[in-house]
Order: sequence, then C-alpha cells, then structure tokens
Amino acid sequence: MSAGGIIFRRDAEGVVRFLLIKDSYDNWGFPKGHLEEAESPADAALRETAEETGLADLRLHGPIRVIDWHFRFRGRFIHKYCHFFLFESSAGDPVPQVDEGITACRWCPLDEALKALSYENARGVLRRAGDMARTLVAVGAGRPRPVPQPVPRPIASA
Repeated sequence: MSAGGIIFRRDAEGVVRFLLIKDSYDNWGFPKGHLEEAESPADAALRETAEETGLADLRLHGPIRVIDWHFRFRGRFIHKYCHFFLFESSAGDPVPQVDEGITACRWCPLDEALKALSYENARGVLRRAGDMARTLVAVGAGRPRPVPQPVPRPIASA
C-alpha cells in the first residue's frame, strides 16, 4: 500500500499546470511512497509529496482514485495499491530531492503532462485530477481568498 499526490498550480495567466517528477530510472510520474505505521493514506500522500518535491505549503483538495498494478520484485509477485490525492501549491519552487531518488521536477499544462507520463495508469489519475482542478477553478475554490479590509469610519466630533 502506498499513497501519492498530484500537485497543481495556476500560473499568472490562469493556466493550470501539474507537477511531474522524474525518478532515477528516467520515468516521469508523481510523488508517492509507502505508508508508515498507523499513517492514513492522506497523511502519507502529503508527507511523500512534500519530501519528494521540497514543497511545504500544500493544500489537500481530496482523493482522486486508487490504482493498482502487479510486478515481480526479488522473485516475489507483488500486487501494489496506491491512493492518489489532489494538492494545490500556490508558491515555492520544487526542488528534486536526490536522496529520495528524484532527479528532476517540472510544471506542465495537462496535455503536455499526459504525453510526458511514463505509465498509462498515471494518465488515468491525471485525467481525473485535471477534471477536479478545472472544477475547483470554475467555482473559485482552492485559492486563498483576499482578506476583506475594514472600511474606515469617520471619526465623530464631540
């Protein structure tokens, strides 16, 4: 069982971009990793996403979907599940965390990100994340709202 995050950001022109990471095998994907003892999938996704990208101010918008796949590792057949969550990052530059096996990070519009991804099951998750991000943008959710400033009142004369 693992968990990961898909991070989006709106640039100055309002274009939604998604953050891709490149692993040490030259595969483009999303930050993810194992759950620690007693850790929820959402908490693990936040921790792994922050650890692998260097981004600290991540806002959780909700679950995207769970994907699964099969592979062999050291002669064992493994069936792996990964819970993906949508995060928004409004500031900061991602920094590839080499000690986490990340060699590069890049922001891409949805169509470019879909082409760059190395795995088909990741494309399905990104398509769903794209739908969620478009909805958030359309309803004005996700961005910090400006703090209303108090209206100055005239000082009453005595």
